Amino acid sequence: MTTALPPSRFYTWQDYRCAYEFYSPSQPMADSGIPLVLLHPIGVGLSRYFWHRFCREWRQTGHNNPIYNPDLLGCGESEMPRAAYIPSDWALQLQYFLQTVVQKPVILLVQGAELPVALALIQRQTKPNYIQGVVLSGPPAWSLITTQTPAWQHKLAWNILDSPVGNAFYRYARRRQFLRSFSERQLFAESSKIDALWLDTLENGAVNPDSRYAVFSFLAGFWRQDYQDAIASIAQPTLVVVGNQASSISREGKAETPEERMAEYVKHLPQGQARKILGRNVLPYESTPEFVSVVAEFVNQLQR
Repeated sequence: MTTALPPSRFYTWQDYRCAYEFYSPSQPMADSGIPLVLLHPIGVGLSRYFWHRFCREWRQTGHNNPIYNPDLLGCGESEMPRAAYIPSDWALQLQYFLQTVVQKPVILLVQGAELPVALALIQRQTKPNYIQGVVLSGPPAWSLITTQTPAWQHKLAWNILDSPVGNAFYRYARRRQFLRSFSERQLFAESSKIDALWLDTLENGAVNPDSRYAVFSFLAGFWRQDYQDAIASIAQPTLVVVGNQASSISREGKAETPEERMAEYVKHLPQGQARKILGRNVLPYESTPEFVSVVAEFVNQLQR
């Protein structure tokens, strides 16, 4: 069985055209379960397409949940205004998406360093509460996600990137050779998993030079704050999935083992649990069957 990609859908948020995909229940007459909302990572050429392997595997293994797969502003088919995005910007977009498009409680799947966006979104929940459960795929090293960096540093980095220097860097960073090298150094456990589909997707996603603003916002570090209290305030059941070769972009985090990372998150999450699977930092793509298996187990717990 193959799963065709659904057509792009659009909604308007703050006068911006934003894109998403909707995977309807595979068995429309059956109980479809809690909808899943997917939060893609920010990076050169990255968008909702990051989740396509997961969506295909989810369907092919017989799971019936509706899936909403949005493009964050500045990424994919959403509009790409020139802006220094902070996590609360994207959280506002997602809250509007939940209220107007999904309109029911969901399980939020969060990739990597998009955790601050998810935290800002969770903190916006009152009544109704649209977040019923959370899955953190390859979250940042604990030392990285709990260390405050100065605001002046972020602004200085943004000003450098939002200049001809940054423009030249982006043209260099979207070359196929660089994308492969970066994926080998930072993302994948095995270079054989860096296939043509991955590289083609990144190249195509970075064709529009305006896609650089979201990437520069991430590189400038506007998300680099101390989130320990925010993580400890997550009331929803939360699954932390870490690769057995997980690494970190920060100097401090490089000394942290996957087991230590899992232990810190579970220690601070009121309803946390953790699973370790094969892979490194992009588990939904590089270890899709294993990732689907542990997420399905968690989703089934919440649906009982």
